[in-house]
Amino acid sequence: MRICIITTGGTIGSAGHPLSPMPAARFAQAVHDLLGGALAAVLPGDRLHVDDGLRFSDDGPGTLDSTDLRPSDWCRIAGRMLDLYDDHDAFVILHGTDTMDYTGAALPLLLNVFDDLGMARAALSKPVILTGAQLPLFRDTADGLVLNAGSDALANLTGALEAARLRLPEVAVFFDGRLLRGARALKVSTTRFAGFDSPHLGPLATRGIGIHPGAVPPLPGPAAPDRALDAAPARALVRAQLEAVARTIDDQRVAQIAAVPSDHRAGDPLMARMVRDALAAGATGLLLEGFGPGNIPAGDGAMASALTQAQVPVLIASRVIGGKVGAFDYAAGAWIGATGAVAAGDMTPVAALAKLMILTAAAPHHGWDRTTLTALLARSLVGECAAGDRLTGALWPGQALRAADGPLRLENDPDHGPRLSDGARLLWQAPGPGMLRMQGDRLALIGHDGAVLWSSAPAPGAVAVLTAHPPALRLIDPAGRARPVTALAG
Repeated sequence: MRICIITTGGTIGSAGHPLSPMPAARFAQAVHDLLGGALAAVLPGDRLHVDDGLRFSDDGPGTLDSTDLRPSDWCRIAGRMLDLYDDHDAFVILHGTDTMDYTGAALPLLLNVFDDLGMARAALSKPVILTGAQLPLFRDTADGLVLNAGSDALANLTGALEAARLRLPEVAVFFDGRLLRGARALKVSTTRFAGFDSPHLGPLATRGIGIHPGAVPPLPGPAAPDRALDAAPARALVRAQLEAVARTIDDQRVAQIAAVPSDHRAGDPLMARMVRDALAAGATGLLLEGFGPGNIPAGDGAMASALTQAQVPVLIASRVIGGKVGAFDYAAGAWIGATGAVAAGDMTPVAALAKLMILTAAAPHHGWDRTTLTALLARSLVGECAAGDRLTGALWPGQALRAADGPLRLENDPDHGPRLSDGARLLWQAPGPGMLRMQGDRLALIGHDGAVLWSSAPAPGAVAVLTAHPPALRLIDPAGRARPVTALAG
């Protein structure tokens, strides 16, 4: 393989007192001089290139402590990978730990292009792995740079390089022996070498004596060769989107406000005032962190009024690390859905913020209206949340799909089988109980004895997506053609 190492700065590439990022060229030379033989032994037959072409400014070292990375810097990192895409089979990005989870959530959204239903028109086809360290890779001494033997940096670097050889076509974070989906990673410690975790999704791989794939399946990658970034037209779509996002992303002002036990019973509670003040100050989006499953103090209707009047996208996440926001079933949050706010599902607040910024910045380029943008915020695009509106395996009895663009639900009732409803009307009822899944090139309802009770027309390679407009379970083929399953179309 041809693996490219891109350094952005951060602790792993820092030196001196106080610690600050080394220039990329000095870091690249140190890797060559001090680690060249060791890395060649870890990766026999592979070719490593330590790139020093990414610069965040013309002053100083050109690299950054990740505390100082701005959203437009996500675009610079993505752009550098596009410049080098044809020449390498995988990318390892050395990054500071403070905002590595933000970059891990942002890059997959910048390196893929989606249509209105969230299907990839251009898709990342090579591994991109972010890693860093709690301690620097090298140490300054009177005799020059030496390897910092007590650091976690070498294990993380070599682990990321080994994980790249799995060729998983997605953005991931490698830290302390685990490969985590980038859009699911969360920094959880400033003192332990296990600095990152993934609360809702297990590791893609683990490192021990070798690299071992995890139980979590990787993202599928491009649906067809012409949609892979290896193809010049697909890469041009990503480049055009990236340039459009880069022009405005630093102007995206997302206000992140956490619910706290405060004066929410007052007539003008603090949280409602914070929402109104953020909007008055020019916020382009709101990310609210509710209690538990997204509950937010209503404040005698003040919060509902503030959110209903908001003319910007509003995402509701959970302040709980393992939290999930869904249907707002509790009375303490049942009013939220009527405000137009979007439930973030099991997205971390970090991923939700990056997604809100990037999609809002990309909306004018793609011509997405408010309805389309709202639906895309709710959909799983790069595995950042559970896919609630599409079949990723099977719909077992007791499970349900919910459309991202309106009140449509496909529930697999254990006694009666799948049934489609819009909350007021039953639109379709299956011929009996069973399991709904793709069988070959058809969507099929399978009975308890394995008999096919119902099946759709053939749709090779299709993904089943539930949509409210029109109300249907639609089969989307690799060419992007949507074929409504007529029996479910109402």
